[in-house]
Amino acid sequence: MFGLEIFKSDNYLKPLNQSLYYFKPFYEGLFFYTLLCIWEITKQWYHSIFFMDILKDDAYYMRKALEQAELAFDADEVPVGAIIVQHNEIIARGYNQVELLKDATAHAEIIALTTAFGALGSKYLPEATLYVTLEPCLMCAGALYWSKIGRIVYGAADEKNGYSRYFPQQYPFHPKTTLTQGVLADEAAFLMKAFFRRKR
Repeated sequence: MFGLEIFKSDNYLKPLNQSLYYFKPFYEGLFFYTLLCIWEITKQWYHSIFFMDILKDDAYYMRKALEQAELAFDADEVPVGAIIVQHNEIIARGYNQVELLKDATAHAEIIALTTAFGALGSKYLPEATLYVTLEPCLMCAGALYWSKIGRIVYGAADEKNGYSRYFPQQYPFHPKTTLTQGVLADEAAFLMKAFFRRKR
């Protein structure tokens, strides 16, 4: 009977309740600290998923094009590189391969365009952006016109072979194509000068 009364009584819970009372600030602090950690982790994850692409500006993508130009330089090709970006994703890359392919039309822009057409299964690129380290030539300007590409960004000007030599007052691209010039122009020009200096 005595044991049963003890079992029925809640006296044995009093020491436990007192312990929980004394440790209540600790548990509350631990709870809020855990919530804070979860919040910080969630913020970092959300930032990495949704905001990192915003930080990828024209300079970022032009550096990717310069990496292609460096591949051309190492292959003893005129160092021009190009990439095509759509929805913040690089969908095509290309660099000059005229000597390798023995093809005068194998410019960086042409190779990047052909790759993009194949990747998307489309002959038009109205939502894409081309980043190329050098001003497009007349041939590439024509190809870009027919691609209806949404935007063109180039680095260094090409006074000798660039489209502007032949169209100083005219716009050779599609009417809906926007143009940005001079992004990382010094870096692109330096690579070109280094290549032709090596050839002398």
